[in-house]
Parts: sequence; C-alpha cells; structure tokens
Amino acid sequence: MTDIEARYEHGDRFRVVIRDHELLVDQPLTDGGEDAGPTPTELFVAGLATCVGFYTERFLRRHGLPSEGLAVRCGYTFADDRPARVGRIHIQVLLPEGFPEARRAALIAVVEHCTVHNSIATAPEIAIELGAASLAA
Repeated sequence: MTDIEARYEHGDRFRVVIRDHELLVDQPLTDGGEDAGPTPTELFVAGLATCVGFYTERFLRRHGLPSEGLAVRCGYTFADDRPARVGRIHIQVLLPEGFPEARRAALIAVVEHCTVHNSIATAPEIAIELGAASLAA
C-alpha cells in the first residue's frame, strides 16, 4: 500500500507528503482559508485529469505519434443534492496537431479506463479508523 500523509499545519492548511514530494492543500480565501494550495476536491479532479493525460501520452508514444502540445483541461460542478460530492466532471483532451482521426475511438477507449477513472467508476472500499497523533519532540 502506498503511504500518503496529510499533516495539519494551521487554519485549513495541510501539508501532503507523498514519497519524497510535498504539497500544500488549503481552502480559498472566500471559504476561510489562505489559498496556499488547491482544495482536496481540486486535487481529486486534477488526479483524474492527469491520469487521463498520462494514458493519452502513453497511447501517443506507443503509436509513434507526437505529444507536443498535449494538454488536458477539466472542470467540475458539485451535485445539487446530498451527500456533498462532485456531481459532474468534464474533461477535454487537447490533442497534438495532426492527430489521426482514425485513432480517436481507440484513444477514447484507452483513456476512459485510466486507473483513476476506473477507481471512480468502481468505487474502492474505504476504511477509516481513528488513532492517536504522536507529537515529535
């Protein structure tokens, strides 16, 4: 299992440690945070967007196609009902110039099955437990 730790700093800010990488997660100023980093929901959607991008790049490489200019844009809206959650995600893959029309259906089939998309479509089991925090001296 991959270990990821979200360490509380102050206010609404957490420092996320993933392997040797660190990033800040916070809330926007309008929601009481300091806007020191993306929100957890933005990271969730960004994870999907980058997974789609990764699968797209691998498809391009596997088929000897250029990846110059590849980008993924996405947006999301919250659901109107409870529980609080993302209700819709829209992803647009911006393909490199000259991407062959005949390869579009194959690419869609590949990116629609990226790991993050699969994990949303077939929800993982989530186990939450409570433990005691240890304070470093």
